[in-house]
Amino acid sequence: MDMSFMSKFSVEGRDAGRLLDRISANRVDGSAEIITYTQWLNERGLIEADLTVTKLEDERFLVVVTDTMHRHAETWMRRHIGDAHAFVTDVTSGFCQLNIQGPRSRELLQSLTSVDLSSEAFPFRTAREIDIGYARVLCIRITYVGELGYELFIPTEQAALVYDRILTAGASFGLRHAGLKALASLRLEKGYRDYGHDIDNTDDPFSAGLSFAVDLNKPAFIGREAALARKAAGPMTRRLAQVLVKEPEPMLFHAEIVHRNGRPVGYVRSGSYGHTLGGAVGLAMIGAGEPIDAAYLKNGTWEMEIAGKLYPADVSLRPFYDPEMKRVRV
Repeated sequence: MDMSFMSKFSVEGRDAGRLLDRISANRVDGSAEIITYTQWLNERGLIEADLTVTKLEDERFLVVVTDTMHRHAETWMRRHIGDAHAFVTDVTSGFCQLNIQGPRSRELLQSLTSVDLSSEAFPFRTAREIDIGYARVLCIRITYVGELGYELFIPTEQAALVYDRILTAGASFGLRHAGLKALASLRLEKGYRDYGHDIDNTDDPFSAGLSFAVDLNKPAFIGREAALARKAAGPMTRRLAQVLVKEPEPMLFHAEIVHRNGRPVGYVRSGSYGHTLGGAVGLAMIGAGEPIDAAYLKNGTWEMEIAGKLYPADVSLRPFYDPEMKRVRV
């Protein structure tokens, strides 16, 4: 997958880690050569950005955010630098991004590099430079499709060389090109969020199902007090859930109504067809006026209203596909 459109920022300096830790809800200034998924919150505890931060060295980080958030993410960082010794550089055009995803991605990449890519030597969330031909490539073991996978950040002038090497070697591994429609299908089967579609700045990370990416043990970060208050407020009555239409023919696109026990309780924020699951799949915001938990989902009769007709559906707070993350961490 050619993901070169993603926005990329180099953040460097003595206080770069401190800056990013202060604006990130997750702890991002830990060990080097690690990528961390996080959100940036505002003082109200709502999501300003959804992104990854990779710590390359003690004073050097890579921030990657979706293209639609390019200027907002850059401005948010610069706005909070203050007198910190930290420098933000837009390096989007300097690196192409090719994602190699799928059960045989390790085999393919291992045939191209001298670096040990075994799970023991290169575990999930590792970020390390590898050689491919004459190129030095930042290889990050991460996925947005729910399979074993890697993201390659390639100096632009070396991208054609690396692409050709991958394509030639890939012939022996069943390599295929894939686009954003395939990506949408796969990530929705896995329940991965997409800022601007499933989540936005009207959501908090708890209702969005992203509490795992909020480290409330950090002493200070923007939005921490609001996040603590939200967690202490008790059971959530508004939550983002995964929906799956049980019949194979209907399609989900956006804004279809979710019914529980004959009553509308939410709507689809984004949908696609789940080819692995055998039915249309999406992420829907449910607002019930009562606590939404596993029992609430299990004890209801769920239907999707599509083009004026109701279809039986399953609704879950956990991913329908590989909920235990076994395929990602293999």
